Amino acid sequence: MWCLSGLSVALALTLLPGPAGALKEGECEVCVSFLDKFYQSLKDNNVNFNSADIEKAIVKTCKDAKGKENRFCYYIGATNDAATKIINEVSKPLSYHVPVEKICEKLKKKDSQICELKYDKQLDLTTVDLKKLKVKDLKKILEEWGESCKGCAEKSDFIRKITELMPKYAPAAAKARTDL
Repeated sequence: MWCLSGLSVALALTLLPGPAGALKEGECEVCVSFLDKFYQSLKDNNVNFNSADIEKAIVKTCKDAKGKENRFCYYIGATNDAATKIINEVSKPLSYHVPVEKICEKLKKKDSQICELKYDKQLDLTTVDLKKLKVKDLKKILEEWGESCKGCAEKSDFIRKITELMPKYAPAAAKARTDL
């Protein structure tokens, strides 16, 4: 009898799912990266670790955020145009020094879109052939640099603008291209 109940307990334990909330490798990359940089900046600037001060700092940081990080800020309600406000789900745990991975796990339960954000693949400007890129990708390079190409009508115009600005924004890539 004991053998049978022990066997059934062992079987039940093996069938139970593990920790469902744990993040997998590469999951929630924008959330983890953004909050990790943010937490480090709080420590570096000796910010008082209370919920209200952290909320103010998040909103301030999010004003300068671009791309996927701005979208993350929108999802947690740290931008002016955000529809929901779950910023306290970030500020309160950070005030207790909860690891950012755990915060992102909780945010994932509240809004799964947060963990669907992924950074765009970065192009290696030292080796990429600009002529083989799409105009969309060339525009994205300029956008990441905070530049635009007014009057650019053809692909060659975008390529010329990128090569012109490369020494300013990607000096290593510009040097590697001149060495070729």
